Amino acid sequence: MKKYVFLQLIVFLLVGATGCFAHSKTQALDIDALEAKMSDATYLAANNTTNRPVATQPKFGLDSVRCVQNWSLYHEHVRHRNYALAIEPWRWMFLNCPQATINLYIHGVRIVRYMIERETNPTKREALIDTLMMVYQQRIRYFGREGFVLGNQALELKVMRPNATREHYELSERSIVLQGNETDPEVLRVNFFAAKTLVEAGIMDPGKLVDKYDRASSIVAHNLQKNQGDSAALAMTKAQIQSMFDPFASCENLIRVYTPRVEANPQDAELLRRVTSMLDRAGCTDSHLFYLATKNLHQLSPSAQSAFLMGRLYANQDNYTRALQFYEQAITLSNNQPGNGIDLFLTHMLIADILFRHKNRLPQARTAALAASEVNPNSGRPHILIGQMYAQSARTCGTDEISIAAVYWAAVDRFIRARTIDSDPEVVAIANQLINAFSQFFPNNETLFFHGLDGGRPVRAGCWINENTTARARP
Repeated sequence: MKKYVFLQLIVFLLVGATGCFAHSKTQALDIDALEAKMSDATYLAANNTTNRPVATQPKFGLDSVRCVQNWSLYHEHVRHRNYALAIEPWRWMFLNCPQATINLYIHGVRIVRYMIERETNPTKREALIDTLMMVYQQRIRYFGREGFVLGNQALELKVMRPNATREHYELSERSIVLQGNETDPEVLRVNFFAAKTLVEAGIMDPGKLVDKYDRASSIVAHNLQKNQGDSAALAMTKAQIQSMFDPFASCENLIRVYTPRVEANPQDAELLRRVTSMLDRAGCTDSHLFYLATKNLHQLSPSAQSAFLMGRLYANQDNYTRALQFYEQAITLSNNQPGNGIDLFLTHMLIADILFRHKNRLPQARTAALAASEVNPNSGRPHILIGQMYAQSARTCGTDEISIAAVYWAAVDRFIRARTIDSDPEVVAIANQLINAFSQFFPNNETLFFHGLDGGRPVRAGCWINENTTARARP
């Protein structure tokens, strides 16, 4: 009797009733209860069908001859993509010998999609989508691999019902819990988008989005190391999730979520790397959490990145002596640790800026800026910084009108070079402003003629600058 009722229910759904997926939209989503259940070891052990398919009847059903006949019939139609003729024999197998072959469900997805694409009645179309969802569920029941199948089901539902956010979240969440590092990148994207939408609707706490981001980043990082062939898809997933997360990555949320974790696990280097990276990206470098995590990370596992963050930390505290020490250590470690991800150009520029603006060690500042230029020869920023150093030195390096002018000429040479090699509109605009500003300090034509420097003759800027330049009159 029970079996008869069960078959009646399946028939009812297959011919177009609106099932549990449609009705579940009206229920409230209890995020905390759902996630507690999904992370509970007892629940997972009892419900995980990944390697435990259900066997309720013989493989070929109670009528094996008819099962094989319908199998041959529907398979031939599917092979020729004649899905309309495949529907009836496939449906018979689905109801009467559901354990015959996993292809019953792989092909069944195609067949039901075919029916959905051609259905114009909105009510019937929704019922067919319920049927499609049931195909995935019955595949899990008889052939297992729950996490993998639920991921595909989530992706399917995202296409069929783009606004069914609750279902997208539940299916993808369960899939990620079961699949772990094997989660499909597309499932991570669907899950994070659904979580973001729930946060925006006020249903999910923004702090939970930090957890989702943390988990997704960890899975992507694991697979980027493991599966180099999929690096493009994984990189796209990483960028898209980062883009969705950025508006919610407030210092308040990050600090609230990660402070207790860091305090409870001060020696967890991987956790500290994620925390420092997120806080740095979000501009939360003046927080106590950033100080604590950065300091612990550098003590545990000194790297170019941790040394760079220590330099940033001390620079924010106006301790430029210590900042210089750590920036220089970051460069040294970078040379010894290829592929560590440190931005050498930025590090050299930060050193140059500190030496120039806070230490007045101009020759060393120029050396650091030139090192940055070697890292990125197409950037004009190092030359703008050097030009500003020169201009600042004009009155101290020059002893007369021409020697002072020579320093300004050398400074403007750097600004001209900056706009010549760099196509960045911002760099070009800054260079033009500085050229106009310091060209006003050039001597006039009469002064140049008096000193025998008319006609653009070469001149050497002295002092620590020690560069050749060209005499020019004020514009």
